[in-house]
Amino acid sequence: MDMHHDHHDHGTMAPPTGTDSHGDGAVHSAGGMMMMQMTFYFGYTNVELLFAGLVINTPGEMAGACIGCFLLAVLYEGLKIGREFLLRRNQVNVRYNSMPVPGADGTMLMETHKTVGQRMLSLSHLLQTVLHIIQVMVSYFLMLVFMTYNAYLCIAVAAGAGVGYFLFSWKKAVVVDITEHCH
Repeated sequence: MDMHHDHHDHGTMAPPTGTDSHGDGAVHSAGGMMMMQMTFYFGYTNVELLFAGLVINTPGEMAGACIGCFLLAVLYEGLKIGREFLLRRNQVNVRYNSMPVPGADGTMLMETHKTVGQRMLSLSHLLQTVLHIIQVMVSYFLMLVFMTYNAYLCIAVAAGAGVGYFLFSWKKAVVVDITEHCH
């Protein structure tokens, strides 16, 4: 029985021969294989965006992709604040239950109980779950866009996040303790 196996290392690539000479964001190796760009670059040709068939090759396509990434980042910030708002709104659903209880001197007193609750099997919780899934998906898309290391796309994501924060975060409830003196 022959115990000799022919081993090949399929996970190694030839070292890169130089810089991004094609302007496509990839470093080409001596064997013609492409390696992922690992430094930021400004380019608009042969930029793969999220899916294999979605390739940017012109300045107009890059501008469109930047606008789309910008809007996606704004949407992400809006989703975060929107989910907080919905959660607070649903928790404001407070019920007060009053019930008579006998007092120590024989009189009847009214005791009030405050109930704040949210049910697992409710429409509001289902909506929160769906919005959470969308928020996670958008966040991963934005991360993958940033990982292209294309500076135009990265700037669009960062600018969209900033604009989204500016537009939506002012609605965020901030609790200020007026008795706190260490500011």
